[in-house]
Amino acid sequence: MNFQLRKQYLLATLEQHGTVLVAEAARQLGTTPITIRRDLALLAEQGLVLRTHGGAVRPGIAKHPVAFTAKTTAHGAQKQAICRLAARHVAEGDTIFIDCGSTTFPLCAHVRHLKIRVVTNSLPVLFELAGTAVQVVMAGGEVDAKRQATHGAITVEHLQRYQVDKAFMGVDGISLKRGLSANSEKEASIYRAVAASAGQVYLLCDSSKLERDQYFQFAPLAAVGTLITDQQAPAELLARYREAGLTVLS
Repeated sequence: MNFQLRKQYLLATLEQHGTVLVAEAARQLGTTPITIRRDLALLAEQGLVLRTHGGAVRPGIAKHPVAFTAKTTAHGAQKQAICRLAARHVAEGDTIFIDCGSTTFPLCAHVRHLKIRVVTNSLPVLFELAGTAVQVVMAGGEVDAKRQATHGAITVEHLQRYQVDKAFMGVDGISLKRGLSANSEKEASIYRAVAASAGQVYLLCDSSKLERDQYFQFAPLAAVGTLITDQQAPAELLARYREAGLTVLS
Protein backbone atom coordinates (compact mmCIF):
# COMPACT_ATOMS: atom_id res chain seq x y z
CA MET A 1 0.00 0.00 0.00
CA ASN A 2 1.43 3.39 -0.97
CA PHE A 3 1.70 6.48 1.19
CA GLN A 4 -1.40 8.19 -0.21
CA LEU A 5 -3.63 5.24 0.71
CA ARG A 6 -2.06 4.98 4.16
CA LYS A 7 -2.54 8.74 4.56
CA GLN A 8 -6.24 8.41 3.75
CA TYR A 9 -6.64 5.68 6.37
CA LEU A 10 -4.72 7.59 9.04
CA LEU A 11 -6.64 10.83 8.50
CA ALA A 12 -9.99 9.01 8.35
CA THR A 13 -9.20 7.27 11.64
CA LEU A 14 -8.27 10.58 13.24
CA GLU A 15 -11.46 12.18 11.97
CA GLN A 16 -13.57 9.37 13.40
CA HIS A 17 -11.81 8.72 16.71
CA GLY A 18 -9.62 11.78 17.31
CA THR A 19 -6.55 9.59 17.81
CA VAL A 20 -4.60 6.88 16.00
CA LEU A 21 -2.18 4.29 17.43
CA VAL A 22 0.93 3.21 15.53
CA ALA A 23 0.57 -0.47 16.45
CA GLU A 24 -3.11 -0.65 15.52
CA ALA A 25 -2.62 1.20 12.23
CA ALA A 26 0.28 -1.07 11.28
CA ARG A 27 -1.85 -4.13 11.99
CA GLN A 28 -4.84 -2.82 10.03
CA LEU A 29 -2.72 -1.80 7.03
CA GLY A 30 -0.46 -4.85 7.03
CA THR A 31 2.71 -2.79 7.32
CA THR A 32 5.39 -2.08 9.93
CA PRO A 33 5.23 0.34 12.88
CA ILE A 34 8.32 2.07 11.46
CA THR A 35 6.41 2.88 8.27
CA ILE A 36 3.46 4.28 10.22
CA ARG A 37 5.74 6.41 12.39
CA ARG A 38 7.36 7.78 9.24
CA ASP A 39 3.93 8.52 7.76
CA LEU A 40 2.80 10.32 10.92
CA ALA A 41 6.02 12.34 10.98
CA LEU A 42 5.30 13.53 7.43
CA LEU A 43 1.71 14.37 8.32
CA ALA A 44 2.92 16.26 11.40
CA GLU A 45 5.25 18.34 9.20
CA GLN A 46 2.19 19.25 7.12
CA GLY A 47 0.28 20.28 10.24
CA LEU A 48 -2.31 17.54 9.78
CA VAL A 49 -1.59 15.62 13.00
CA LEU A 50 0.04 16.15 16.37
CA ARG A 51 2.42 13.36 17.34
CA THR A 52 2.03 11.64 20.71
CA HIS A 53 3.85 8.72 22.29
CA GLY A 54 2.66 5.72 20.32
CA GLY A 55 0.51 7.57 17.81
CA ALA A 56 -1.08 10.91 16.99
CA VAL A 57 -4.11 13.10 17.68
CA ARG A 58 -5.91 15.72 15.62
CA PRO A 59 -4.25 19.14 15.94
CA GLY A 60 -6.37 21.63 17.80
CA ILE A 61 -8.57 19.01 19.46
CA ALA A 62 -7.82 20.55 22.84
CA LYS A 63 -7.78 24.21 21.80
CA HIS A 64 -11.31 25.00 22.98
CA PRO A 65 -12.11 22.71 25.94
CA VAL A 66 -14.97 24.89 27.16
CA ALA A 67 -16.57 22.28 29.40
CA PHE A 68 -13.21 21.27 30.85
CA THR A 69 -12.26 24.88 31.55
CA ALA A 70 -15.53 25.42 33.40
CA LYS A 71 -14.88 22.37 35.58
CA THR A 72 -11.31 23.51 36.30
CA THR A 73 -12.42 26.92 37.55
CA ALA A 74 -15.05 25.46 39.91
CA HIS A 75 -13.52 25.26 43.40
CA GLY A 76 -10.36 26.58 41.75
CA ALA A 77 -8.57 27.74 44.91
CA GLN A 78 -9.11 24.40 46.62
CA LYS A 79 -7.86 22.48 43.59
CA GLN A 80 -4.72 24.60 43.40
CA ALA A 81 -4.00 24.00 47.08
CA ILE A 82 -4.57 20.26 46.68
CA CYS A 83 -2.15 20.08 43.75
CA ARG A 84 0.53 22.09 45.54
CA LEU A 85 0.37 19.53 48.32
CA ALA A 86 0.36 16.61 45.87
CA ALA A 87 3.41 17.96 44.05
CA ARG A 88 5.50 17.51 47.20
CA HIS A 89 5.20 13.77 46.65
CA VAL A 90 6.67 13.82 43.13
CA ALA A 91 10.43 13.35 42.81
CA GLU A 92 12.92 13.49 39.93
CA GLY A 93 12.90 10.23 38.00
CA ASP A 94 9.35 9.26 38.95
CA THR A 95 6.88 7.76 36.51
CA ILE A 96 3.46 9.08 37.45
CA PHE A 97 -0.09 8.99 36.13
CA ILE A 98 -2.27 12.10 35.96
CA ASP A 99 -5.90 11.48 35.05
CA CYS A 100 -8.24 13.66 33.02
CA GLY A 101 -10.00 15.28 35.98
CA SER A 102 -10.15 19.01 36.58
CA THR A 103 -8.82 18.52 40.12
CA THR A 104 -5.63 16.83 38.97
CA PHE A 105 -4.89 19.13 36.02
CA PRO A 106 -3.33 21.97 38.10
CA LEU A 107 -0.64 19.48 39.17
CA CYS A 108 0.96 20.01 35.75
CA ALA A 109 2.15 23.50 36.66
CA HIS A 110 3.96 22.16 39.71
CA VAL A 111 5.84 19.32 38.00
CA ARG A 112 6.64 20.68 34.53
CA HIS A 113 10.23 21.51 35.56
CA LEU A 114 10.98 17.97 36.77
CA LYS A 115 12.65 15.23 34.76
CA ILE A 116 9.84 12.73 35.18
CA ARG A 117 7.60 10.63 32.98
CA VAL A 118 3.87 11.35 32.99
CA VAL A 119 1.39 8.79 31.69
CA THR A 120 -2.04 10.27 31.01
CA ASN A 121 -5.30 9.94 29.12
CA SER A 122 -5.87 13.70 29.31
CA LEU A 123 -5.43 15.95 26.28
CA PRO A 124 -5.07 19.12 28.40
CA VAL A 125 -2.30 17.39 30.40
CA LEU A 126 -0.59 16.39 27.14
CA PHE A 127 -0.69 19.92 25.74
CA GLU A 128 0.32 21.49 29.06
CA LEU A 129 3.42 19.32 29.51
CA ALA A 130 4.54 18.83 25.90
CA GLY A 131 7.85 20.60 25.34
CA THR A 132 8.76 20.78 29.04
CA ALA A 133 11.25 18.71 31.04
CA VAL A 134 8.56 16.04 31.34
CA GLN A 135 8.34 13.02 29.04
CA VAL A 136 4.64 12.57 28.28
CA VAL A 137 3.09 9.20 27.41
CA MET A 138 -0.44 9.58 26.00
CA ALA A 139 -2.73 6.58 26.20
CA GLY A 140 -4.43 5.91 22.88
CA GLY A 141 -8.09 5.25 22.30
CA GLU A 142 -11.27 7.03 21.30
CA VAL A 143 -11.33 10.73 22.14
CA ASP A 144 -14.21 12.15 24.14
CA ALA A 145 -14.23 15.80 23.03
CA LYS A 146 -16.29 16.98 26.01
CA ARG A 147 -14.09 15.26 28.60
CA GLN A 148 -10.94 16.07 26.57
CA ALA A 149 -9.68 12.56 27.20
CA THR A 150 -9.21 9.15 25.63
CA HIS A 151 -11.31 6.29 26.92
CA GLY A 152 -12.61 2.86 26.08
CA ALA A 153 -11.21 -0.66 25.80
CA ILE A 154 -8.07 0.34 23.89
CA THR A 155 -7.23 3.04 26.44
CA VAL A 156 -7.67 0.62 29.33
CA GLU A 157 -5.53 -2.00 27.59
CA HIS A 158 -2.86 0.61 26.89
CA LEU A 159 -2.76 1.81 30.51
CA GLN A 160 -2.56 -1.72 31.87
CA ARG A 161 0.82 -2.09 30.20
CA TYR A 162 2.40 0.62 32.34
CA GLN A 163 3.80 0.42 35.84
CA VAL A 164 3.70 3.86 37.47
CA ASP A 165 5.30 4.83 40.76
CA LYS A 166 2.47 7.14 41.74
CA ALA A 167 -1.02 7.71 40.37
CA PHE A 168 -2.79 11.03 40.93
CA MET A 169 -6.49 10.65 40.28
CA GLY A 170 -9.78 12.36 40.97
CA VAL A 171 -13.23 10.99 41.68
CA ASP A 172 -16.82 12.18 41.47
CA GLY A 173 -17.69 10.97 44.96
CA ILE A 174 -16.20 9.27 47.99
CA SER A 175 -17.93 8.06 51.14
CA LEU A 176 -17.23 5.84 54.11
CA LYS A 177 -20.22 3.67 53.26
CA ARG A 178 -19.86 3.17 49.49
CA GLY A 179 -16.23 3.96 48.77
CA LEU A 180 -15.52 5.51 45.38
CA SER A 181 -18.27 6.35 42.90
CA ALA A 182 -18.45 7.96 39.48
CA ASN A 183 -20.84 9.57 37.04
CA SER A 184 -19.45 7.44 34.23
CA GLU A 185 -18.26 3.87 33.83
CA LYS A 186 -15.60 5.26 31.46
CA GLU A 187 -13.90 7.12 34.29
CA ALA A 188 -14.24 4.16 36.65
CA SER A 189 -12.53 1.77 34.23
CA ILE A 190 -9.56 4.13 33.87
CA TYR A 191 -9.19 4.37 37.65
CA ARG A 192 -9.25 0.60 38.12
CA ALA A 193 -6.77 -0.03 35.30
CA VAL A 194 -4.20 2.39 36.69
CA ALA A 195 -4.67 1.68 40.40
CA ALA A 196 -4.09 -2.04 39.86
CA SER A 197 -0.44 -1.50 38.90
CA ALA A 198 0.44 1.79 40.64
CA GLY A 199 2.98 1.81 43.45
CA GLN A 200 1.00 4.46 45.32
CA VAL A 201 -2.46 5.88 44.65
CA TYR A 202 -3.22 9.49 45.56
CA LEU A 203 -6.85 10.58 45.39
CA LEU A 204 -7.13 14.34 44.82
CA CYS A 205 -10.57 15.36 45.96
CA ASP A 206 -11.93 18.75 47.02
CA SER A 207 -14.12 18.79 50.11
CA SER A 208 -17.35 19.18 48.12
CA LYS A 209 -17.01 15.55 46.99
CA LEU A 210 -16.52 14.03 50.43
CA GLU A 211 -19.44 11.86 51.58
CA ARG A 212 -21.08 12.35 48.23
CA ASP A 213 -22.26 9.25 46.37
CA GLN A 214 -22.76 9.04 42.61
CA TYR A 215 -24.79 6.41 40.84
CA PHE A 216 -21.92 4.05 39.90
CA GLN A 217 -19.93 2.61 42.81
CA PHE A 218 -16.71 1.11 41.46
CA ALA A 219 -14.12 0.64 44.23
CA PRO A 220 -13.82 0.39 48.02
CA LEU A 221 -11.89 2.88 50.13
CA ALA A 222 -9.03 0.36 50.14
CA ALA A 223 -8.38 1.33 46.49
CA VAL A 224 -7.00 4.63 47.81
CA GLY A 225 -3.65 4.99 49.52
CA THR A 226 -3.62 8.70 50.27
CA LEU A 227 -6.51 11.16 50.19
CA ILE A 228 -5.48 14.77 49.51
CA THR A 229 -8.21 17.32 50.11
CA ASP A 230 -8.56 20.96 51.10
CA GLN A 231 -8.67 22.66 54.49
CA GLN A 232 -12.42 23.18 54.31
CA ALA A 233 -12.96 19.47 54.92
CA PRO A 234 -14.39 18.82 58.43
CA ALA A 235 -11.70 17.57 60.82
CA GLU A 236 -14.06 15.00 62.32
CA LEU A 237 -14.76 13.51 58.90
CA LEU A 238 -11.07 13.34 58.02
CA ALA A 239 -10.45 11.53 61.31
CA ARG A 240 -13.01 8.92 60.29
CA TYR A 241 -11.28 8.43 56.93
CA ARG A 242 -8.01 7.90 58.79
CA GLU A 243 -9.72 5.35 61.03
CA ALA A 244 -10.87 3.58 57.87
CA GLY A 245 -7.22 3.16 56.84
CA LEU A 246 -6.51 6.14 54.58
CA THR A 247 -3.57 8.48 54.86
CA VAL A 248 -5.20 11.92 54.74
CA LEU A 249 -3.48 15.20 53.83
CA SER A 250 -5.11 18.63 53.79
